[in-house]
Amino acid sequence: MSEFIDSAIDKLATQFDGPDITFHDYRTDKKKNFTLSFPGEENEDIMICVFKGKYIHEPFHRQDFFFINFAYKNSYEALSENSDNKITIHENECYISQPYCGYALRVESDVPSTIIGVLIRRETFFSEYLSALSMDSTMFRFLFNPQTNRFSDEFIHLSFTEDHAVRGLLENMAVEYADKKEDTQSILKPMMLTLLLYIARRYRMQKPKNKQLTLTEQITRYIFDHVDSVTLDELSRRFSYHPNYISALIHRETGKTFKQLVLEERMNRAVILMKSTTLSNEEIAAMLGYSDQSNFYKAFREFYGVTPREYKYIK
Repeated sequence: MSEFIDSAIDKLATQFDGPDITFHDYRTDKKKNFTLSFPGEENEDIMICVFKGKYIHEPFHRQDFFFINFAYKNSYEALSENSDNKITIHENECYISQPYCGYALRVESDVPSTIIGVLIRRETFFSEYLSALSMDSTMFRFLFNPQTNRFSDEFIHLSFTEDHAVRGLLENMAVEYADKKEDTQSILKPMMLTLLLYIARRYRMQKPKNKQLTLTEQITRYIFDHVDSVTLDELSRRFSYHPNYISALIHRETGKTFKQLVLEERMNRAVILMKSTTLSNEEIAAMLGYSDQSNFYKAFREFYGVTPREYKYIK
């Protein structure tokens, strides 16, 4: 199998010079930066590319797609707009970026580095993978509410072991993409979902835990991670306290009732999804746990003073 993998990686490293990777002007922040449009073919939603060499210098740019760059062999450096913000991505580590966040890839080494890149159309990410990831509150904030003035909030840097399933999955994706067939995209899409779920799990495990969470913090985190379906009875079973005790604790510690806390989180997410995706209001309502669309509209209007449709036009 290794010879097929090596052959596929070499082929993709050569092919990546072929697609349109023209950098276009990008001036929304009043600076001359460049944005890279998704370089795959028109009928592609997922693209696998390979960077390979001893010397690789990308110009600093932004891109209109999500990407994952995995250090398959040796290491590389990732830079932000400020060249002081530079991190090293070691072998079996990956760098995951949001659309429109500044980035440049650097390799300067005596030995060649190999980086497997997975590119995902922004629209495809929202339509195919959003629902599987959005209920993880930490991941949700990273993906859909970036603070783009801080480089540390614009990327995820994860490490894996050499025998982790992520490495094998990326190898299989590279082999599939290097010898594309009519159904290659159909095969890559479920593999992409598996990859994202592994990344989300690793992100939760690797995220620093600075302190032991209080009971209230544990409860509120659980609420945010299950905001589409959480109930007081569920919290009672989960944390082994009576619903009345949990309700009183939440109100005492946060100044909000359980219902207010859930509603606020749902409404915050509704706005983020409305701003960041092309999902319909009906789809957003369903994702947030509203089985009846009219209930979502009513809750939104009571919270913001306008309907979802009106909100889109005034914000």
